[in-house]
Amino acid sequence: MRVLVLAAAVCAAALPAIGQTPVTNDLTPTLEPQRYRICNDRSERPAWVEELHIREAWKAVTLMELYEVRAWESIASTQDCSCETRFPEWTAADEEYRERYIELPQGEQTALRRELRAHQRTIADRVQSICETQGNW
Repeated sequence: MRVLVLAAAVCAAALPAIGQTPVTNDLTPTLEPQRYRICNDRSERPAWVEELHIREAWKAVTLMELYEVRAWESIASTQDCSCETRFPEWTAADEEYRERYIELPQGEQTALRRELRAHQRTIADRVQSICETQGNW
């Protein structure tokens, strides 16, 4: 019973703070480019990715995973974490995906993404160290 009373007192004390949080319903999109914490001049994803039917979104997820892993491999091998290396053009990843993986069924692409993430985890510490040193993490 004491725990319940204590929990109620804590919640009652927190309610005024929650009520002070400004809430807006303005969902108007702006024409300003998206801003990132680092490397704002990133290339855009291939157009076909944006045009995929929602039921094929897993193809875009596989391409994005492939893109990031290839960028991280490049960072690890060159010891360079410049914006051009960390966020390269999509051309190479797009070509690799279209040549090797686009025809794979969803289950096989899921397995591929799992392999890519496992590989990415093996180089993650090295990439993070390089990028933190260069101010791009």
